[in-house]
Amino acid sequence: MDIFVALLPDIGLILIGVLLARTPGIGEAGWKAIDALNFRVLFPALIFMAASRASFDLGDLTVIGLGAWFIMGLGCGLAWLVRPLGPAKFLDFAGLWQTAWRFNTAIALVAANALSADVRSMMAVAIGAAVPLANVMAVSALSRGNALGFRKTVIQVVSNPFFLASLGGLLMSFSGLTLPERVLDIPARLAQAAIPVALLSIGASLNLRALARMDLFLGALNVIKLLVLPGVTLLVTSLAGLPPAQSATLVVFSALPTASAAHVLASVFGADRAIVATMIAQSTLIGCVTLPIWLALIG
Repeated sequence: MDIFVALLPDIGLILIGVLLARTPGIGEAGWKAIDALNFRVLFPALIFMAASRASFDLGDLTVIGLGAWFIMGLGCGLAWLVRPLGPAKFLDFAGLWQTAWRFNTAIALVAANALSADVRSMMAVAIGAAVPLANVMAVSALSRGNALGFRKTVIQVVSNPFFLASLGGLLMSFSGLTLPERVLDIPARLAQAAIPVALLSIGASLNLRALARMDLFLGALNVIKLLVLPGVTLLVTSLAGLPPAQSATLVVFSALPTASAAHVLASVFGADRAIVATMIAQSTLIGCVTLPIWLALIG
């Protein structure tokens, strides 16, 4: 119930975005400009703050970091297997493909708060370790969808604002360096706007009829993200005999709805932003039901 209540503001912002899209003033070009602002400024600030504030213990970093990478890799591989059910155009498929391994950072922190202090600390480690890889994978897939060569794809990855923000945050966390509080206030305030603005844009892109009409490919992605990944993670962590806090952290991480940042990247690279927005909304709504169930199973 706590998770469901925590998701209500997100759902409300998506609905406000739906209403805004039906009122004159912003238009399609305006929403794409908002997505560009999120891509270049707001989400990088959010990623930098999350990564820079993560506290890393070598043992937890090894288990949680490798576990998070395994989960994302499994999601990537399973979603590739259902490629024939997806869009014919690879760029549009790539826009949806990334939703199989991306995760909602805000919901991760909310879910961790429902468990122990150890889980909250380890969830920060999981986020810090997973954000760079998630963005490298997503940008690589979308760059390939744009038919870029290897050299241009590498340039796209290393110059991507998400990747740079992840790398900068992790370097700050590892080094132990801190910036003056007044300086950090700038990215902190920008970070506060990232998720609300992204959710409004998702709502503006939504086709409500498509939201209610789930096809085989979107259904497969939702099953992979919200059921298969946490189920496999729970089984593997149980067989491996991991401590309860580490096991709970990985199960919660694997059960998270996909990230709203997927919509931002899809829009910037020219993929079908409406279908990605639909997938994100479906994942968030279904996650209101599935995530509390997984929390209860590991509780």
